[in-house]
Amino acid sequence: MPEDEIESRLSRAGALVEPARRALYLYVLGAEDAVGRDEAAESLGLPHHTVKFHLDRLVKEGLLDVEYRRLTGRTGPGAGRTAKLYRPSAAQVAVSLPERRYDMLGSLLARAVDAAVRGDAPIEQAVREVAEAEGHRIGAEAATEASAEVPCLVRVSEALADYGFEPETEDDTVSLTNCPFHKLSAEHTELVCGMNLSLISALVAALECQDLDVELKPTPGRCCVLIHSDASVGRREETGESLDQ
Repeated sequence: MPEDEIESRLSRAGALVEPARRALYLYVLGAEDAVGRDEAAESLGLPHHTVKFHLDRLVKEGLLDVEYRRLTGRTGPGAGRTAKLYRPSAAQVAVSLPERRYDMLGSLLARAVDAAVRGDAPIEQAVREVAEAEGHRIGAEAATEASAEVPCLVRVSEALADYGFEPETEDDTVSLTNCPFHKLSAEHTELVCGMNLSLISALVAALECQDLDVELKPTPGRCCVLIHSDASVGRREETGESLDQ
């Protein structure tokens, strides 16, 4: 996850630590329509100036949006002043360090179940096929943004970093220091690791990085996939080190 995104999420979460501000956010979140300052102050029993300060802070953090309209419903002279109203934004408050992507995992598995039911295919096969399609999509998207002059290991690392895998490169090998699906990979290792292998292999192929080798190598505390350049594979073979250790 990019550092600026981490800071943004932490800031949004931190904005809700203050009890009055959190109460205001929950009130607006549960309202059927946009909420004005007077309504919020009366409903929560808070001073008007306190409500104004906290609501505007929630807007600044991107948790609330603002709209302006006359509450009387009338227009023209005598219709009254335009009121500043607050409604929930599309932003979600979620901070996970290291990053987890259970939403992505849930989407992949749901699509796999659909495919298995419709095509009468084994669920493991459906999971691999859905993961391959997703990996190809991610890789194709990354290919449009990265220069062909950028080394393949860098392009692959940048694409995987956007999805929480936290890649580290050493001696022409990319290791993934975080599994975004950690809890499920611990409970269903074969299924999730196989899905990761299919997704990352397809991503590498979509980036046209034929000089990279994708290997399944479960390691405690890390993602089960390693990515090597041909040069790294050759050196390990020369020294007699097995890629399957």
